[in-house]
Amino acid sequence: MTRSPTSRPLDAVSDRVSSASVALLVAVVLAELALVVGYLGATAAEATSIRYLLYPFVWINVAVAAVFATDPPDAGPWLRRGVLAVAGGYLLVLAYFGGVLELTHLGHSHTHGGASGLTVFTSLPPGWGPTVVYDHALFSLTLVPYQFVGYLALAYLVYVALLDTASAAFSGAVGLLSCVSCSWPVLASLLAGVLGGSAVASTVYSFSVDLSTAAFVLAVVLLVWRPGAR
Repeated sequence: MTRSPTSRPLDAVSDRVSSASVALLVAVVLAELALVVGYLGATAAEATSIRYLLYPFVWINVAVAAVFATDPPDAGPWLRRGVLAVAGGYLLVLAYFGGVLELTHLGHSHTHGGASGLTVFTSLPPGWGPTVVYDHALFSLTLVPYQFVGYLALAYLVYVALLDTASAAFSGAVGLLSCVSCSWPVLASLLAGVLGGSAVASTVYSFSVDLSTAAFVLAVVLLVWRPGAR
């Protein structure tokens, strides 16, 4: 059975690039910068760490571009359902280790305090907010916009990669390293234990968003332009 191209090489992806798409990209970036400037002006916040205001847009833009550049191959319905289940499990793993999904215990207080219910935090910077938090007796969901978009994109890319080849395990593992709230603090503690000092842990933790952003971009690149991709 003839398979359609999946993760396209750079020359194939460039076929989709037109003056209209470039103009759209420029318009999107300008709109994102306007959001950041507007947030700084409206809140009187100091731009001491401007990169943290820009990182969410790196996640979102890279995620959207990768999904746009990737098509799933032809496959039977049963294979698609099986791979979809695996990709869904991968998304749950990302959500759990990334702090999006937290399992709680009956009788214990919720992470965000108070009774079960929905809370929306609208005062956060663009991309970080509006953050939606849902507390339940059994679990807690924290949906940060850029993480939500990024993790969905990674799950989709894993879905496409698994349909095309079974060699996506390494790329998916790198995707797990993009979890901000868990993976890098754990790595920091391991490094501190090996090197014998808390300075290493605090240094790595202080750059956790930088490292997770780099890991996310690397995971996307490995999934989209992985060896053997057609």
